[in-house]
Amino acid sequence: MPWDELRPLLWTATQETFSMVGWTMLFTVAVGLPIGVLLVLTDKGGLLNARFGAASPVTALNRVLGLVVNVGRSFPFLILLVALIPFTRWVMGLFGQATAIGTDAMVVPLTVAAIPFFARLVETSVREVDRGLVEAAQAMGASVPTVVRKVLVREALPSLVAGLTTTTIAVIGYSAMAGVIGAGGLGDLAIRYGYKNFDDRTMTVTVVLLIVIVQAVQFTGGFVSRRLNHR
Repeated sequence: MPWDELRPLLWTATQETFSMVGWTMLFTVAVGLPIGVLLVLTDKGGLLNARFGAASPVTALNRVLGLVVNVGRSFPFLILLVALIPFTRWVMGLFGQATAIGTDAMVVPLTVAAIPFFARLVETSVREVDRGLVEAAQAMGASVPTVVRKVLVREALPSLVAGLTTTTIAVIGYSAMAGVIGAGGLGDLAIRYGYKNFDDRTMTVTVVLLIVIVQAVQFTGGFVSRRLNHR
């Protein structure tokens, strides 16, 4: 494909990829961060578990959340993408677009795949916070929400940013895979114009662009994480 024809397609596909990944990460952080924190708070020895006891509904909540996260992480993305087609159509129907393909529709399966992935990373990051800091905050009369906000999340912030970076890179890869069913973005461009038309130039340029985007995300995330780390 001539460069003059490929350039506008690349620009449009890049915008679609950024749109998919951006909205997906917004919803993923909004849902995955609380889930990850709750997994720690409701686990054995966690703040909520210690307050309400092991026989309370808090323990049951921990088991349910853990099961949901584990099941969500077990599905290969392409299988999950196909399995979620009816759900995606239903969600998009709420916004007047009962479809399972396209850039907007792909945000649904991408978010479903990313939330459990990010939630586990959040759980790991929060568990690494020094227990002594939590006990000190409690000794000063801090409530559970205050401990979460001012101790757990703040101290885990560098690690949380690293987890967010890892999740974003995974979502970029998922968005490229979603091109198989016409999701739009760079993956769709590579498959539709590169693979199916045996156009090596389009395939090469698209792959290089994806690598550049991933490297930019990794560099930015690593830089922010290092700046936030005050240890």
